[in-house]
Formats: sequence, C-alpha cells, structure tokens
Amino acid sequence: MAAKFSKVLERNPHLNVYLQRYAQTTNQSPKFMDTLGRDLGKEATVDVIYPVGDPIFIHLHGSKDTGHKYDVVQPMMEDDLGKAYEKVVNNVFLKSGKEKIHSTDEEFNEVLDKLLNDIVEVTERRIPSKIVQLFKPNSKIYVTPDDYSILEYYVKRNILQNGILEPILRDPYIEDIHCVGVREVNLYHKILGMVETNIKFSNISDLDKYTKGMSDRMGRPASISRPIIDGALPDGSRINIIYADDVSVNGPTFTIRKFSAEPLSAAQLSGWNTVSAQEAAYLWLCLENGMSVFVCGETASGKTTLLNAIFPFIRYDQKIFSAEDTLEVQPPHAVWQQLSTREFGPEESKVDTFALLRAGLRSRPNYIIVGEIRGKEGNVAFQAMQTGIPVMATFHAASVKRMIQRFTGAPISVPITSMDNLNVAVFQAGVYRNGKLIRRTLSIEEILGYSEAMGGVMTRAVFVWNPVSDQHIFRGMNNSFILEERIAVKRGYKDKRDIYKELALRTRIIEKMVETNMTSYKTVNDILKAFQKEGVAGLPFTV
Repeated sequence: MAAKFSKVLERNPHLNVYLQRYAQTTNQSPKFMDTLGRDLGKEATVDVIYPVGDPIFIHLHGSKDTGHKYDVVQPMMEDDLGKAYEKVVNNVFLKSGKEKIHSTDEEFNEVLDKLLNDIVEVTERRIPSKIVQLFKPNSKIYVTPDDYSILEYYVKRNILQNGILEPILRDPYIEDIHCVGVREVNLYHKILGMVETNIKFSNISDLDKYTKGMSDRMGRPASISRPIIDGALPDGSRINIIYADDVSVNGPTFTIRKFSAEPLSAAQLSGWNTVSAQEAAYLWLCLENGMSVFVCGETASGKTTLLNAIFPFIRYDQKIFSAEDTLEVQPPHAVWQQLSTREFGPEESKVDTFALLRAGLRSRPNYIIVGEIRGKEGNVAFQAMQTGIPVMATFHAASVKRMIQRFTGAPISVPITSMDNLNVAVFQAGVYRNGKLIRRTLSIEEILGYSEAMGGVMTRAVFVWNPVSDQHIFRGMNNSFILEERIAVKRGYKDKRDIYKELALRTRIIEKMVETNMTSYKTVNDILKAFQKEGVAGLPFTV
C-alpha cells in the first residue's frame, strides 16, 4: 500500500501539499484507503483519505463526539492561474461555435481537448510576469505543465461535468446531497451519516446560476413562475430544486438523491439484512409467476432500491413497460419500453403518467412498472391488473392499512372491492439502530380479498421484522395464500405444499450468492437467467 500511495502522490502533487499542511496543523497523518468498509462507522475517531478518481480525493476526519468532516481535496488554483482560467473559458465559448456539434460526452471531451490545445501553450516554466498581462486578444495562454493540468481539470469539471459538485457526485459512498443557500453543502454518507463538507457556493449569484444550469440540462428549466423542479441528472440521481428566493428564503436550494450506476442486487440487500434470503426467494417466486407487487414505505426508506433489486426475478424473456416522471427504474431485460412524462410546453403537448399507462395497456407488455404512484394513474394501474397484466410500483404508505386508505380515497379512488388485484405489498423503513440509519423490510403483506362480512380488505403478513433481534420472521409457512392458491396452482402442483420446497431451494440459492460473494447486480442477474433457462444445472455453485 505504501508503494501504491507514493505513486498516487507522484501523480497528484496537490494531495501532497494538502497532507503536509494538514500534518502541520494537526500533527496527524490520515490513512490512505482504496475502499471503505462498513466497520469504519463503528470507530470512535476517523481520519482517512480515499480516491474518487484522479485528481480528486476525499478526506474524512473527526469523531462521534465532535462530528465528522468531509473535505474534498482537489487541485488548487492560485489567483494568477484563476485569471488565466477565466480567459481560457471565455475563449472556449468563443471558439466552440465553429466546432462540430457533439452528441455524446466523449465527443464533447474531444472538442474541449482540441480547443484547449488551440488556446493554451505549455512552456517549461511559468513566465515571471502575471499571466493575464501577457495576452492580447486571440493570443495563446502560456502555462507550465502543472498549470495546464489544473486548467484542464477545472475547464472540464465546470463545462463538461457537474461543476463544484463533481467531486461529491463521483463519490460512491454518498446517498443524499443537501444544499441550502450559500452555506456549506451537507451530505449523507453511507458509512458515517450526515456530514458537513468544505464545498460551498461563494455567493447567491453563483448558486442561482448553478441551479438554473442544472434544471436547463435536465430539460426542466426552473424560473420564478416554475420554482419547484423534480428531475434526474445524467447519472440517474434524483434532484429536487427550489429556485425562487421568495419561496426558498435562504436562496436557491436543492437536494440530490444519488443512485449507483449499477443497482444494488437482492443478494447484496440480503447480505446487509435489508431483506432476508427467504424474503428475496418469496419475491422471486412472486415475480417469476406474474404477481403484482408494490414496494411501499416512507421517504428515503429504500423503496426504489429494493424495486430495482428484484427486477431480475422477472423472467429474462419478458417485455417490460415502464412509465415515470423521473427516470429511476433499471430493469435488466432486453425488451424494455421506457417512457417518461412530458411536463413542459403547451398544455395539449403535455404527457402525464396517466396517459403513459393507458398507452401501456395497448402495447402488450408482460409487466408494467410505475416508478411511483401518486395520483389518478394508480387507478389505471389497477385496471391493468384487472386485465391480467401484473404491475410493479413504489408507493408512499407506512402500513398496509394506510396503503388501502390512500388507494381507495381521492384522488386515486380505486374501488375497495378491486384491491385484491394487487397481490403483495412490501413495506420498507429507515430505522435507527445504535445511532445509525439502516433500511429494513418491516413486513410483506398478502392481499387476500374484500370481505363484505368484515367490511374491508383482508390481508396477511407473511413476513415481519423483529426489531429486537433484527430478524425477518416467516409467518407464512403452510399458511401463504399467494404461494399456495396463486403460484402453486399456476405451476400445477398436485400438492400445494410442495411450493415451500421450491421456496427453500431459492432461499438457499440467495444464501449461496452471499456466501460466495457473487452479489453484484450483473452477476446475480446472470445467475438468475441461467436458473430460469436450465434450473439447478445452470447454477455456478451447488445447493
């Protein structure tokens, strides 16, 4: 590790400068780590540096008592170089109009490389007089190799990438990013929880320009007349912007919920005990056999994460239709019809989720996915289930009782007698254990049907979470309506109870994935696809 760190310092002299200054101030030296383990959150004090892609590093330091700090370490730009940077950027924008139109980030990067080569000349040493005074209009800018690296980083960071937030958005350990006015940006770190960063906007004008630019890039421009914007960044992260200062008192604010480039798998969630292997196996049987499953819970309870994790349980050869206003679902299927709402433009050109779902009913999908049900589109989802098309969705409800109340009340207004078109509801929550936020599946409920005698919808909790022991308890053994009366019947079992043997087999397969560390989303998807094609013989391990 020491030799590797020496090479890292050689490539990134700014990191060496930062460490020297930190040592002079604190008389301490952070530990360099390639990746972070979850045990880091258990330590009383933390002082580590990890890379998120050259030339950016993250320094985590502090303690449970005093709180943790999140410092971004990136190349530093002196005043003279800052003036040169401004001239470079101005020239880039002036000359870019003559370049070929780009359609991808790779092509844009090539254009920037060409423009930088035209605008900047690399010299062996910095010219003594102030750089900015040396130039006349259209003359080249002369900088040293080290200066050029810094200029290139900031030009690409601010034009091609995500500007001041680029270091944070690169970090795979971040869940949420919170910017409230020009104070320091705060974020939720997956291991240490809420931390304050050393990133902040210098003034309201810069923050205003940044939030406006982000909304424009998403195709959902923020304005005084449309101050609240929901959308997704190019990497799939969800963002909420509140733009107008008469609405957001402290200036423009935004919250970003980061999503991994590759979704988490059901095996990973099982390894973390978010769901048990048996719960995952149960959902596997449900989705492979065309059951409608909703993932419910409160905000930030892990609904979308779980939804994405269980998509591979749907047979690989099925057609998937998804309808969303913010693109978040990522089914791995080859035939996936992905549709998004259109919220802007003339009234007659707008397309909402309700309209997309109606179109979905005519496209003959095997599964319909609604990213999140909020309103009248919920009624169409139930109509789809009535026609025999299974539906998956997320929904804000903390319990099965609340879920039924919301679906049967306005504005969704599903007839209570139709609620049994939904087969299974999974309830997620974020809970604190030992001061740390964790996600858990609180229960899995089967929807049995409407009982006129009881005057309501009958449900059965087949799984419940015990918060004391942190265990997921299966209450549905020899008592599951969905397994016995829906899935076993559909699969043609002579003895319906044999379905529990199949549940045990699939539980063991999930456990084996965790034991052998074959838990990445792609790996799990490949294993499930092989099992769907060849059965146990297609598995890469014995069960």
